[in-house]
Amino acid sequence: MKIGFIGLGIMGKPMVKNLLKAGHNVLAYDIVAANVKDVADAGATGAASVADVAKACGLIITMLPNGPQVKEVVLGAGGVLEHAASGTIVFDMSSIAPGVAQEVNAACAEKGVRMLDAPVSGGEPKAVDGTLSVMVGGDEAAFNEVREVIGAMAASVVHCGDIGAGSTTKLANQIIVALNIAAVSEALMLSTKAGVSPEKVFDAIKGGLAGSTVMNAKVPMILDGNFKPGFKVDLHIKDLANALETGHQVGSPLPFTAAAMEILQNLRADGFGQNDHSAVAKYYEKLTNSEIRR
Repeated sequence: MKIGFIGLGIMGKPMVKNLLKAGHNVLAYDIVAANVKDVADAGATGAASVADVAKACGLIITMLPNGPQVKEVVLGAGGVLEHAASGTIVFDMSSIAPGVAQEVNAACAEKGVRMLDAPVSGGEPKAVDGTLSVMVGGDEAAFNEVREVIGAMAASVVHCGDIGAGSTTKLANQIIVALNIAAVSEALMLSTKAGVSPEKVFDAIKGGLAGSTVMNAKVPMILDGNFKPGFKVDLHIKDLANALETGHQVGSPLPFTAAAMEILQNLRADGFGQNDHSAVAKYYEKLTNSEIRR
């Protein structure tokens, strides 16, 4: 099966390269020509448009910034639905609101195109090494058809339920990650101000109940003052906006999520929107005029 891949950003490029390493034939497109050249140099075939991908591929993977871009690529003029054959699977790995996934799926169903919403967790490092966690919503039979392909990019691929379930699961993930980074930053600033080494605190607690994958990934970055993006503050703002919108729609209050959102918005206002979300530590550094460092 020829695999179409649309969206070759910080996540999409390494994901395509892992598909290529697994021996898959990939036709790739992005609005940035340099991104297409990058994956073409690695062995993919570059496409000139979304239409070219839709005409040629029975499986189309999308990895786009947000819901509006997914709607444009799939539903818009010259988009996937205008050119895809009946039976095509659209495997959307973007992080979008569940309601958008359901809206796009309804339009796909009218054309005989099958859609799965399948956002990922793990950021750039896990996209590079092919160990992403993928959470999938939609028809289970369609999921089973493509599961092996998706495994080339992931260590965990879980079918979570009907269409929108993948996106809902990702929102839950992003809430937990944001609050975890905030809690870690707050706690390490406490230790810093109290004169206790934040590195020693990390070493002491990481193996206990407070330990987490988030802590292990982000504390070394904070201690080094390294905020090179693996997952940008601006993208986490987008995800929490989708979480808050969804919470309002379904009647689920999200007070801690709202607080985390205000921290991220403060970082964006201070010019740190393109930093890694571990830059939440900078918010606490600003409040205390102190740095959390080794």
